[in-house]
Amino acid sequence: MPDQIFEHPRLVAIYDALEGDRDDLDVYVSAAETSNARRVLDIGCGTGSLALRLAAQGLAVTALDPAAGSLDVARRKPGAEQVRWIQGYAVDLPALDVDLVTMTGNVAQAIVDDDDWSLTLARIHDALRPDGWLVFETRIPARTAWTEWNRRDSFAVRDIPGVGRVESWLETTEVNGPLVSFRWTYVFLRDGEVVTSDSTLRFREFDEVRNDLVEHGFTVRDVRDAPDRPGREMIFHADQAPGSDVR
Repeated sequence: MPDQIFEHPRLVAIYDALEGDRDDLDVYVSAAETSNARRVLDIGCGTGSLALRLAAQGLAVTALDPAAGSLDVARRKPGAEQVRWIQGYAVDLPALDVDLVTMTGNVAQAIVDDDDWSLTLARIHDALRPDGWLVFETRIPARTAWTEWNRRDSFAVRDIPGVGRVESWLETTEVNGPLVSFRWTYVFLRDGEVVTSDSTLRFREFDEVRNDLVEHGFTVRDVRDAPDRPGREMIFHADQAPGSDVR
């Protein structure tokens, strides 16, 4: 089931305001440009920020997400009619032939089950044309990001038009090997309602990600730093062409 932050009516309504200008998406726009992509599959599209940005540039975009609430927000945005929206998971994808597949933000790490991750990579491989690209990001486990997920370090108050002031903070609730669970808390000060959202991410080491990609027929061509989280994330660029890869 999708996390509350992607499904609860009050949370999806403020999601974009909380996320800010999304300059983290520039990496994916650049990947579309350098790969000369014309057809893109955006897995875990959320409220459609990347999908709509690419569609506005004339690309044919298919956007997939399991959260109906997030897709409702995406479909109401200007230009939404240019995107093919699909509610579901990788198993629900129709036959596709795309040049680029993206998984932004926490999407790859939110796929915590080994079988689900394997199925997702297999379906991506099926959807990509032979020289197509897969680009996604994942946090570096050694940076232990979850140690900063506490109220003291994450507390914020934002004044959101039409909503009022909203307090929010993040707290780690459990660390179990590579799995890290955490809870977002949101307080809507106008009426005092408190809404929480629980999530779990899987922190995969570089070798684990690379080996999973190779096992599913990909070659890792480049692993870059994330401009919005320097030194904290890996951005994988992989394709299906044979040859030496990044080690």
